Amino acid sequence: LKPQAQLCSIHLFLTMANNSMHCLSSQKDVGNILPPILITEFLLGLPGNAVALWIFCFRMNLWKPSTVYLFNLVVADFLLIISLPFRIDNLMRGENWVFGDAMCRINLFMLAVNRSASISFMTIIAIDRYFKVVHPHHFMNHLSAMQGAIVSGLMWALVLSLRIPLLTNQLLYEHGNDSLCRSFSSYKEYSFGIKLHYVLYIAEFFLPLFLLLFCTFKIVWILKFRKMDKDRKVRRAIVVIGVIVGVFALCFMPGIVTGIVTLLIQKYRPGDCFSFLTASSLFSLSIGFTYLNSALDPVIYCFSSPLFTKALKTAFNTLGLCHLEVDRRGSVTSEG
Repeated sequence: LKPQAQLCSIHLFLTMANNSMHCLSSQKDVGNILPPILITEFLLGLPGNAVALWIFCFRMNLWKPSTVYLFNLVVADFLLIISLPFRIDNLMRGENWVFGDAMCRINLFMLAVNRSASISFMTIIAIDRYFKVVHPHHFMNHLSAMQGAIVSGLMWALVLSLRIPLLTNQLLYEHGNDSLCRSFSSYKEYSFGIKLHYVLYIAEFFLPLFLLLFCTFKIVWILKFRKMDKDRKVRRAIVVIGVIVGVFALCFMPGIVTGIVTLLIQKYRPGDCFSFLTASSLFSLSIGFTYLNSALDPVIYCFSSPLFTKALKTAFNTLGLCHLEVDRRGSVTSEG
């Protein structure tokens, strides 16, 4: 009788929780569209990030702060990718979460933490490039690899601590015969933890975007002023930040735009469930762009670090996949 009593109490709790929800509905259309996209991103992102992780762990001989930041970006992307199958399974079941309340919280916590960490380290890499080009004699350019590791550790600690509310709030809700596991849901009243989650989601887009654009324009302006924009290393720095800004905007802007629109509809048109559910579905579909970031980040690794491309070349040569030669300036060329 004890297991039955537990199930009854959980059912009662979830039913009571539904009374605090606004326009609650499962997203069957999203479940039909999104899984093939996420499966493709998983199949592209897993090997790319696994190879990158292997390169950093076993093939990287020289470590600099920039290398440490890239390594942490790889870790964040890899953890995000391996959390993805749970969401794919959830969507393929018509958004019916079958792994229980604890796994719901852990999965959403992992997704949020690694998304935040990925954005944070992309921004740190861009700032590192900014100091190297614009302020070449700044003390930031003389940090050791150990100091870079300390910066990375502090960033992880900050990201983890700010996402703890996802472990302490109820995120699993019953809707008909389905159990919906969402970190962004149609609450009528938001707890402090959920409010913090929403604020962080918005802030971690606009603040990094501002920093990325500032670094980009400042670097280009300074190099034009110094007439150094033709230098190869300088052009690499511009390309690195340009790639980061492009990947960042492509992957995270759809989610932030649809998320803000959804919140505005809920606040100013609370009775318009059709518009709310449409915007909410578009927000859920934007997850496809968010996960695309983890599949595209290996491009950033190659553009950002000559050390990484050299290590990758050595690995290809060792495995006999092809023969690559690195010229004295660090570019990779193919000989067959």
